[in-house]
Amino acid sequence: MNSAMRSSVWACALLVSVTIPTKARADEPAPSRPPIDKCIWEKLTESTVGLAAWVQRCDFGFRQIHFEFVGNGLAIKYSDGGAADPLVEVFDIRSGETSEAAVQRLLQEKTDKAVSARCALTRYTEGTVPAGVKRYTFSPDAAYAKKLKAHADDEVPEPPCGEWGEMPDGIQYFEVPADEGRKVLFVHIGQDESLFDEQTLRVLAAE
Repeated sequence: MNSAMRSSVWACALLVSVTIPTKARADEPAPSRPPIDKCIWEKLTESTVGLAAWVQRCDFGFRQIHFEFVGNGLAIKYSDGGAADPLVEVFDIRSGETSEAAVQRLLQEKTDKAVSARCALTRYTEGTVPAGVKRYTFSPDAAYAKKLKAHADDEVPEPPCGEWGEMPDGIQYFEVPADEGRKVLFVHIGQDESLFDEQTLRVLAAE
């Protein structure tokens, strides 16, 4: 092989080695909003949990905040706090089970039967829902809602459907990702804008 041909081959090889990873990066969703002041976005991926997420790492001087994977989900950790607090949990959809049935089962497993029996599965439609994604919550049925309204006062009420249903003073919901395996996410955002990007959560394909 002469020197001109070798140069051509090496040039082609270099082009391939540069183009392939660039395309892979372009396929990854970018964060849907800028980070807040004193924070930067970073991508966390954990194959055991089966989740990829954009999260913010923050340094406010007196407090640092980062995310880590704990148990079956993604948790936030404060430098001046205790244990990491789970914000996104990943659950399996069982064989033969629909996503809606899986969400219903999870509520029944984690909520007193007397409470869950009075709540109905509803679509969560507040805010922007990514294409193909389904979000759900549990809300009081008609009779229960009427009873709650009759006894309402000026105080923030307790969650009517337990800790896994709709929240009177915050945002949380179950999420079924678009075409991403048989998983259900439970996403807890709270009252303020979250430090993880709820718009680009991605369930990883089983290896």
